[in-house]
This record gives sequence, C-alpha cells and structure tokens, in this order.
Amino acid sequence: MTILLAPMEGLLDFVLRDILTRVGGVDRCVSEFIRVTNTLLPDRVYYRVVPELLNGGRTFAGVPVRAQLLGSDPVCLAENAACLAALGPDGVDLNFGCPAKVVNRHGGGAALLDDPELLLKIVSAVRRAVPAHLPVSAKMRLGFNDDSRAVECALAIEGGGATELVVHARTKADAYRPPAYWERIADIRAAVQIPVVANGEIWNVQDALRCRELSGCHSLMLGRGMVTDPGLALAIRAATPLSPSLAVPLAASGLPHAVVTWQTLLPLIVDFWQLVCTRLERRQQAGRLKQWLNFLRRRYPEAEVAYMAMRTFNDPADVDHWLVSAGLHIDTRGFLHRHPH
Repeated sequence: MTILLAPMEGLLDFVLRDILTRVGGVDRCVSEFIRVTNTLLPDRVYYRVVPELLNGGRTFAGVPVRAQLLGSDPVCLAENAACLAALGPDGVDLNFGCPAKVVNRHGGGAALLDDPELLLKIVSAVRRAVPAHLPVSAKMRLGFNDDSRAVECALAIEGGGATELVVHARTKADAYRPPAYWERIADIRAAVQIPVVANGEIWNVQDALRCRELSGCHSLMLGRGMVTDPGLALAIRAATPLSPSLAVPLAASGLPHAVVTWQTLLPLIVDFWQLVCTRLERRQQAGRLKQWLNFLRRRYPEAEVAYMAMRTFNDPADVDHWLVSAGLHIDTRGFLHRHPH
C-alpha cells in the first residue's frame, strides 16, 4: 500500500506538507499545481512552489515530493517539464482534475477530460522530455460534466507513457460534494495496466477501507481528511497490518497505535505557526493558522476552542498572545516553544 498526500491549491502547500509528513504514514507528496501557459518558467517559480527541491526533492521528514504541472499546450508543458526535471523532483505530475473555473476556462485542469486525444499528446510530449528514470504521473477526475469518457481518458494517459494515475472519484460538475464514486475507479483500474491510486472523500479509516474495497486499489491519496486528522495515514496503516510498510512509519513516528492526540499535535501546530511566520507574508500568517484550525476542529474539540478564540485575529501578534495564554511562549528569537512545565 502506498499513501500519497494530495495537492490542494491554497491549503496543502510546502508548510503543511512539512508538518503532516513529520507525523508519519505518508509515502509521497504531490505539490500544488505550477501553471504553465506560453512561457518557459524561471527556476525561481519552481522553488517557490516546491522549496523541497532545495532539499533533494524531499520534505524535511524525508518524504519525496513530486512536482505538478498544469497546462494545455503539449510543447510548452514538455519544455517546462524538462527544466523542472533538472531541479531534482521525485517526478513530474500532470494535473487533469482542477475544477477551478478560471483554469477550465483556459482549457486546463478538468477541461482536458473532454479531449482524450489532447491528453495523449500532453503526456507523450512530457514523457519524451523527461529523463527515462524520472516518473511521469497524472491526476484526473472522472470527467467534466459526466463520467462517460473516464476510461477513454485513463487509456489516453496510459498510452502517453504515464507511470501512475491518481483518480479523484468525482467529475468537475460534482466539485467536492459527496459522495465519491469509488466503484468507477474500479472500471478504470480494470482497463489500464499502470498503478491506479484512489482519491476522494476519505475522511477516516472506515472510508479508506470502503474505498479500497469498491475501487480495488491498494493505494490511496489523502487530502482534506489528512488535513483534518493528521494521524489518518498512520491509522489506515494500523488497520491494514498486512501492509509491508506498516512497521516503518509507526516506528519512525514514535506514535504507538497510530493515535495522534491533541497533546501530540500541539507542538506541530506550534511548528506550523513558526514556519508560517518565517516563510509567508505577514498579511497571510493569521489566516493560514485559522484555516488549518478550521479543518482540525472537525476532529479535535480543542481545535474548536482555539479557532473560536482566534477567528477574528488578523494581526500575528494577537495569535502570539493567545498561544502564550494557552501555555506557550516566544523566546528572544521569536520562535515558539512548549511551556517548560
């Protein structure tokens, strides 16, 4: 079983990837998309979205990060993929699933699912441009308005030379509304020979087991479920003891029984805040912490208390003061630590 951390624009960026991969259980991450239009992007764009490229293409916990490209021009995507490959990512991933209107209006993301021939051209061009040892993977939805061409699109992606396919089990029209149609992933899996990873509406262990049963996929990609419950990947592994990689993440994480309590998570929230204050603009900082707490409160009652206390904060200093009142303090360098007691 392989567990991937999903790309989520505006949420699962390098800061949260850093923190969530410290918890354990994740085999690989995929970055948020890097949009390619009609230009050759400078290296600084890749480093900005995927700063893990400066760390051997891995998070500081050692988890590989595959960089994702989004676009619709095969030649331009191929040229940029070649440049990206030279920077040392774990691989190159292609976005055929983004439902954003502005992206779809310009022919990118899920809009490409109406044109399997173009999918084939894009994947083929990128595969030719990227060194053979580097994986080229893709992520797709079941379709744009409906799922009638889902298998055709998957076959096109495979035909272009992709080494792996993640399927988000909803159409663009479905957006993020439940349910996810995991059984349709089984149809795709039966049609292609490359590994297929199931994605969509996996919020807990029961969802994961049901998804694996209906999709037939051993491997999963976790998104909002992992943001909400950072211990979800570990919990899934604990529920599937035949997984050959079970022992490693549990041992490395130091978290027995895949339980991530609020007290276990609190130092990581502090580290998240430290990274946000170090790496992001001041106007973004309070909002990023509130964004994560908003997800965490679905799983942790303590996060509800913290979110309600901070929901009106915009000044990072107000966040600092609240953290101090919660038993945390700021040292002279401005870094947060747990209170000595």
